[in-house]
Order: sequence, then C-alpha cells, then structure tokens
Amino acid sequence: MSRLIYKNPILHLDYSDPDAIRVGDDFFMVASSFNHVPGLPVLHSKNLVEWKLVNYVFENVPFERFKDVQHGHGAWAPSIRYHNGIYYCIIPFPDEGIYVSQTTDPFGKWSDLWCVIEGKGIIDPCPIWTEDGKCYIATGFAKSRCGFNSVIGLYEVTPDLKTQLSDYTIVYDGHDNDPTIEGPKFNVRNGYYYIMAPAGSVKTGWQVCLRSKNIYGPYERKVVLFQSDTQINGPHQGALVDIDDNDNWAFLHFQDKKCYGRVVHLQPVTWVNDWPICGECRDELLAGTPVATGEYPISIKTDFYLPTSDDFCSDTLSLIWQTPANKKEGWYELKDGLKLNCYYHNEEAYNALNLTPNIFMQKLAYLSFDASVCVKLDLQNEGDEIGLCLMGKDYAYVCVRRENGTNVLYFADGHFGIEKDTYLKGAVLKDDEIILNLRYDEPNVVKFGYDEKICSNNYYVSPGRWIGSKVGIYAKGKAGSAGSATFRMFDMK
Repeated sequence: MSRLIYKNPILHLDYSDPDAIRVGDDFFMVASSFNHVPGLPVLHSKNLVEWKLVNYVFENVPFERFKDVQHGHGAWAPSIRYHNGIYYCIIPFPDEGIYVSQTTDPFGKWSDLWCVIEGKGIIDPCPIWTEDGKCYIATGFAKSRCGFNSVIGLYEVTPDLKTQLSDYTIVYDGHDNDPTIEGPKFNVRNGYYYIMAPAGSVKTGWQVCLRSKNIYGPYERKVVLFQSDTQINGPHQGALVDIDDNDNWAFLHFQDKKCYGRVVHLQPVTWVNDWPICGECRDELLAGTPVATGEYPISIKTDFYLPTSDDFCSDTLSLIWQTPANKKEGWYELKDGLKLNCYYHNEEAYNALNLTPNIFMQKLAYLSFDASVCVKLDLQNEGDEIGLCLMGKDYAYVCVRRENGTNVLYFADGHFGIEKDTYLKGAVLKDDEIILNLRYDEPNVVKFGYDEKICSNNYYVSPGRWIGSKVGIYAKGKAGSAGSATFRMFDMK
C-alpha cells in the first residue's frame, strides 16, 4: 500500500482549543463553542486526519442570560476523557465555574451538565485519575475574571467528578518563562505526569510540556513546539494523543487564522529522553517545528468529512448549523425546506444583526468561496426581513425587507458595539422567490448579490469574539409578525 499523506491544517475550520482521546480504534475530539449552540461539538475519526461531526454535548447553554447573544462568553476550552467505561466532557464557563457532562455513548445523548467547581475565572480544565484512586483537575485562570493568570492550578475532586475536595494549589508559575500559560492537558507515560500547556498568547505563542513524578510537582519544563521559520503562528493549545498500544503518539493543536478562526493541525511526536517533541524534530535539544505535510498516523482512509452545503431535506436540523444564543420554540421548522419565522427578540436585536439570536450560522471552510441559498418569501408585515450574512465583529449581509407592501433588496453592514446597522437600498423585487448569494475572497473581503449576480461593493469583515467569521441565514421582524421565509438548498463551495 502506498503511503497516505495529509496536509495541514487537517481541518480548515474553526474548531478552537481542540482536545482528543483514543478509545480502542476510535478517536473523539471536542472544541470550544463559546456562546454558540448546540454547544461543545463532538467529532469522530479513525485516523486523526479525517473527521466527522457526530454530536454536541448540550443543546443550550444552561444559564438564563444566554437567551440573548453573549459574544465570547459561554463554553471555553473543554477536555474529553474516558474512564471506567464513561466518557466525560469537562467544560469551563468562565463566569460560572467548571461543569461536567458524561455518557457511555459519545454518539448518543450526553447527561445534563453539573457543576464540580464553582467560581469565576477558572478555565481550561482537564482531569486525571491516579493509581491510588484519586482524581485531580488541572486548570488555567482568566485574569479578566479573577484578577490573575499565567499559572496552572490543581484541584482534587471525587473520582466521579461530582464534588470538589480541595481549593487549588499552584503547581506551575509561568510568569517568568511562560506568560499567559493556560490550557493544561494531562497525560501519563513512563511514570511521569505530563501537563501540555500553551503559553505566550494565541497568535505568537508556543507549546510547553511540564512533567513530574508527583502530581503536585515540582514540574520540569520544556518547550516542545514553536513556530521557528514556518508560517504556522502560535502553534499550541491542543491534545497529546496515544495513537496505538505501541507507544506511538501525535499532537493536535490550533493555529489562529483571523477570519477563518482557529484551524486544526496535526503533528507527529518524537519522544526524546521522555519529552514529547511535536512536529519536525530538527534537533533533539530544541523544540519541534510544525510540519506542512505528514504521514497518516493510522494507515487507513475513510469517507469522513465536514459538509458545508445543506438541502434541508432532513427532519432534523443539520449539525453544521449553530445559533449565537439559546434556541426558542417557534424560530423554525423543517417543512419543504428550512422555514424561518420572522421572530422578534427585542429592539436592539432588530436594529443590529450581531445581537439577533436566531441566526443560523456555520463555520468558514475554504480560503475563498461562493455561498448561495434559494429563498421562498412570505413576508407579511412591515419590517419583516430575511437575509444571508457574513458575521464577525465587522459584518455585512444582503437582505430582503418588507416596506410599503413590497419586498425590497438591501445591502447592509454593522459592527459589534454600534447600535444600528447601515442599509444601502437595492432593487424592488417582483417575485416571491430569490437566490441570495455572496462571494468571499481571502483574506477578508465579501461581496453580495442576488439571483446569481454579484452587485454590491466590497465589504471588509473580521473575526468574531474568540472565533472566526461565520456564514449565516436569518429571518426577523417586528413584534407580532406573522411573516416567514423558506430556505432551500444552501450551497457553499
């Protein structure tokens, strides 16, 4: 059999802060979802290269304030672990604490979340079960919430992850050598406890490995991956994964690519004196450097992929779609397509699209692409509006609004923090069916049009809060609106 070669990034989509495990012949990965729901994506692979989105851990964020859009809040960097036949997902909500969900079937239903450690600013948790039957959770800390960062803390909890048994003990202080160290991930090998942790910031940082034969330390420290002369900035924050029972390992991490979000790379791992050198090992005394290509860790090919188009023919909403706030009954139904009702949330959400909770969005998957969607209009009330958007802190969209009994096309743009979007009037529409389309050109330019014609000026978009830009469709209206639109065949390529 010829060698199977992959190219980085293996996922050119925004799956930030990835963590992964192997259970038998299966790999499972989770990633941050922030305020977007359903939350905490679960991906499945057989070879660490090709992935399939198979589930989410929770349907809605379990806090009342997430009925409104809360940019950058919600579920931050999680971890996934398997212990005694149970899969655990450990999730930090930086304003509430550390929460846990469990299941015996990662493809099925996950349990309701419970809080194991309450408090602000406790982030990036990862558990480990020791040979003496105890369980510990390593965490980072968010200065924006608790007033300090750049340290790794260790809590003792009960083995079922239900109850906190101790306050944190600082096991590593990174202020001198590893500022902003965070994202600890536990592993065990050859009698060592390993904590893999990123430092130096998202865009310009490096990957640190800490090791000790005592859970509380002291921990030795080594940088095991850094950018060097490559184009892969800030290569860190990920998962050290054993790929078989023969002591072979790999490392998954992200790279910040601005509008594309934090895309996922895969690195080989070389063990040198019990240190995991990630990427290309040019010198055994130095850190590894990211590889552009590599050989499949597991020499099998699958048909796993992450779709970007949707014909809306299923009786359930595709997993590719998320909303930026908790879903409410009545937003949509799947009937001869995706019917979106012109829902009214509040005046702020009506005036600024970035505050609209009922936008159905997906990640960017290509450097440059075209996206289009066919829409059957049933706009009934003054102010009813439907559209296709490219969302980020700076965002833009094409929409159809009901005005004076007619449907009018508009191009619009807005920005986080500005109370009202800016509209540029286009054509008056005569038909009740239209194709809305956009063209995105690397790195951040988007144009819009309709009926397969591009006719807007350039708009310049930007990433969201901790996430990349997203493509979305929506319907909204004034209070009491009975209008709707049915979206058919969303295509992105």
